[in-house]
Amino acid sequence: MTYQVPVIDLQAALAGRAPELDAVRDAIEQVGLVQVTSHGIDPGLIEEFTRRAGGLLSRPRAEKERLASPIGHPYRGWRQWPDDFGRLELERYNVAQFDTQQDARAAGVLEEHLGLFADPNIWPADDPGLRPVTLGYMDGCRRLAGQMLEIYARALGLPDDTFVLGALPHIRLTVNDYPTWTYDAAPVQEPGPPGPEADPDEVKLLLLEHADDSAVTVLGQAGDYQGLQVQAPDGGWQSVPIVPGALQVLSGMLLSRWTNGRLRPGRHRVIAGGTDTRRSTAVFCYPSLDTIVAPLEPFAGPDGGGDEGVNVWDHVSRRVEDYLEEFGRPEQIAAWRDGRPYVAPLAETSAGR
Repeated sequence: MTYQVPVIDLQAALAGRAPELDAVRDAIEQVGLVQVTSHGIDPGLIEEFTRRAGGLLSRPRAEKERLASPIGHPYRGWRQWPDDFGRLELERYNVAQFDTQQDARAAGVLEEHLGLFADPNIWPADDPGLRPVTLGYMDGCRRLAGQMLEIYARALGLPDDTFVLGALPHIRLTVNDYPTWTYDAAPVQEPGPPGPEADPDEVKLLLLEHADDSAVTVLGQAGDYQGLQVQAPDGGWQSVPIVPGALQVLSGMLLSRWTNGRLRPGRHRVIAGGTDTRRSTAVFCYPSLDTIVAPLEPFAGPDGGGDEGVNVWDHVSRRVEDYLEEFGRPEQIAAWRDGRPYVAPLAETSAGR
């Protein structure tokens, strides 16, 4: 049976409309993904951000190389990710919440947490408008994340402030470009990407299956290529429809931890296909860095759950090392250790050259 990813009207859910809340509850308990319309983020802001970010990622590779992190930080600036054959799978532009440690300190980040912002954001000098638009979009997604957590609590019959991001939530942004892909053998069904019943051996994964380490992630998609798939309740993979004007909200591992596993983290992946580059923007939203995330009282067992919790600072400060340990190539890890740029080599026939 094909699972239908629900489309939720945010304003109706905030008003307590029962059908919306019922659909939210089912979605966060079964798959960890909802699509949201009437989300309150200015469409003009989204359009301008998408245009400027797309312009950056459409530049010649030689120009983009100058926007790579000078110390090889995987979550700053531009980078490309090829497969084992040198074929481009993913291209990214990454932005931290604050440009510098001074900006973070001025916003109220504690001194012991400033090291997270020691490596500055990298903005193109010839597009000064990208920075304010990007930061404005991140702030809009932060507000949306807080509203969704309020709705999640309400859908579960709990107080609205059950899941709290705090006065200064931690956020970061990643823009992803996925190239078009031609299958050399065993082509997938036309005209669109394979559905949940497709043979996994016939599917090229551009982003491997995973769940985000955030509390929630707000995802925006550009184009009409349905590359995003979510794991359905039966374990199969279901393509997420493109809904004009909607944003996707994925439950992360911290939200699952808050609920002692009752709310499922949204496991997802991206498959190749389509005739146009697919672009998505993810804003990862975490509670304040000094928050301890452990099962909350409504979800703890009779013995209190036995989970001492995880400190958000510890959780995010290890992110780079954990990422490189799991996904990093030897030359990328060496560049990070040496504090020098890393630009992945691509095959001569790869997209992105």
